[in-house]
Amino acid sequence: MLLVSYDISNTKVRTKFSKYLSKFGFRLQYSVFEIKNSERILHNIETEIQNTYMKLFTQTDSVIIFHLGENYKRTCYGYAKNEETDLFVIT
Repeated sequence: MLLVSYDISNTKVRTKFSKYLSKFGFRLQYSVFEIKNSERILHNIETEIQNTYMKLFTQTDSVIIFHLGENYKRTCYGYAKNEETDLFVIT
């Protein structure tokens, strides 16, 4: 499962990105999606972000993907400014 959080300033790009994510999961908050799908689909989402959306980002745009489960991982795209610190997930 993925938790995708984004901060995209351009309305057109933000709308396109949210519509793309809505094909695979559902919106938890305005800029947060939960995506439960196969590993192949999850990989395809990351590839699409890298190959399509990163080109459209400005200096302030970012996407953070939280891979939840046994093998927790956080992946940042764009200009996400986050220190590598411990993260606690409460389920």
